[in-house]
Amino acid sequence: MSGHQDGSTRTATISVLVDNEAGILARVIGLFTGRGYNIDSLTVAPVEANDALSRINLVTSGTAMVITQIKAQLNRLVQVHRVSDLTEEGPHVAREMALVKVVGTGEKRVEALRIAETFRARVVDTTTGSFVFEITGASEKLDAFIDLMGDLGLAEVSRTGIAALARGARTISTLHSDPHS
Repeated sequence: MSGHQDGSTRTATISVLVDNEAGILARVIGLFTGRGYNIDSLTVAPVEANDALSRINLVTSGTAMVITQIKAQLNRLVQVHRVSDLTEEGPHVAREMALVKVVGTGEKRVEALRIAETFRARVVDTTTGSFVFEITGASEKLDAFIDLMGDLGLAEVSRTGIAALARGARTISTLHSDPHS
């Protein structure tokens, strides 16, 4: 993204393919904390049947130079197989899931259900005085839903963080090797 060479800040969604072993997540986080960089979202899970590799998806922000430094530092870790800046490398799909608890009765309860239907949020738990909604989508969609629930009895939120993949045949995984790349 050449438009960010002027020192302006951008958000980057970075996927890192790593050995699935104890301590690797601490080393990745240490790269950020040691340099004062912030992680806005972080997810990690095994991605191969034998659990040999994990995929870390993280969202951070900084100048082009800072993002380049972060990627270079990640690439220097022995346990890292591949670092991919999904934001810079092309179109990608990023989704997040949240559980949102709303406590209320009467009109506020009815309104919460109406809004949940509009946002395609599912009711996964209900009592006479509360709902727990499950909502999946882009972070901005979740932010908007949570904001609307604020006046209707929002009591608690738990979010997963970003899960992201490149669109098309582009991949960072060893699960599918593209002979043309």
